[in-house]
Amino acid sequence: MMLTSVEIKEAILMALSSLRSNKLRSFLTILGVLIGVSSVIGLASIINGLDGAMDEEIDAIGSNIIEIERFGPQVDWDDLTEEERNRPEITAGEALAIRENCPSVEGVAPMNHYWAPGGNVAKYQNRKATRIGLMGTWPDFIKVKDKNVTSGRFISEIDVQARAMVVVLGYDVAQTLFQGQEAVDKEVRINGKRFRVVGVLEEVSSNFGNSYENNKVAIPLSTYEKLHPKDEALTLMARAKDFELIEEAKEEIIGVLRVYRQVPFGQENNFHLSTQDSIKEQVSNITKYIYLAMIIITSVGLMVGGIGVMNIMLVSVTERTREIGIRKAIGAKRSNIILQFLTEATTLSGVGGILGIVIGVLGGIGINAALGFPLSISLFWIVIGFAVSVSVGLISGIYPAAKAAWLDPIEALRYE
Repeated sequence: MMLTSVEIKEAILMALSSLRSNKLRSFLTILGVLIGVSSVIGLASIINGLDGAMDEEIDAIGSNIIEIERFGPQVDWDDLTEEERNRPEITAGEALAIRENCPSVEGVAPMNHYWAPGGNVAKYQNRKATRIGLMGTWPDFIKVKDKNVTSGRFISEIDVQARAMVVVLGYDVAQTLFQGQEAVDKEVRINGKRFRVVGVLEEVSSNFGNSYENNKVAIPLSTYEKLHPKDEALTLMARAKDFELIEEAKEEIIGVLRVYRQVPFGQENNFHLSTQDSIKEQVSNITKYIYLAMIIITSVGLMVGGIGVMNIMLVSVTERTREIGIRKAIGAKRSNIILQFLTEATTLSGVGGILGIVIGVLGGIGINAALGFPLSISLFWIVIGFAVSVSVGLISGIYPAAKAAWLDPIEALRYE
């Protein structure tokens, strides 16, 4: 049952003519396919934009950063063994050991954060900054995190040794308290304690609006320990001298910490190391689940669209029964009838797919631009969306086409 190019061309022209003569019905038919495809393209663009934004945020931290914690970020506290629950906390001792014994590491910064009931508050005269982050750290923090100060200086070794009551303000905190005036050498109160401002950190930009980093204040870790002596658990951030040395730095850190924390030979580490690549991998795993949810949701729209195409094609077969009888009476073969109706069904869903792609691309670009995400259009999902839309029409048109092809020409001619 080979079909000539002329027969295929005639079938396509007849399908387009049928669409033009029933514009409203054709639009309602393709609406489900349009919604399904536009949802796929739009959501894929938004997810890719979110992925890109997260990668940029992670890259902004630094590609050669190693984070050392007691447990990994995805730890399930309910599944921890008794031995894991008894892991010692990360302390400043580990930071000193890394600084003194890891030649591939150029800086290490222990960090601890305090959250007062109701949120930390900083005050200057009659101005107040609320819900700020209070962090205790070392001078290496600014090197490890690759930050700069816009005025003044960062915490010094002398500040740490003297347990000095000094503070470095985040950009937003300084703006709130001093409103563009010079903040250095002014006295502020943080949770009721007096601190002298020694510096202001540069503003940190973010794809997700105002960065939380701008709303932090940093004090010497020794001062933090003096104010909060019971809060000893730390997170460490180490910076390898170069990205190419990151694996070597990790091996050095693991070796030093196993000795310092007295981990027996053959036993697993009682600490966890994370790099930017491992964080990106975790984000990628989350994205996979979002993609899965997207496919399930949009499949409903495509299924509804397929049902719509089938229903309209069945109506079309009924309406054109007499026409089918005439075509068969003058020599049209079953293959011609099948081709005609399959072409019409795939044309319907294909038009819906093209419109869905256009709407999805424009919608994805618009939403990414509004959210400040990188603009991202997935050619893969565009191809998949169009292929699925045509497949929906093809599958949905098989039964109506077969019904039309097997009509008895005599009975069809008698149909009114």
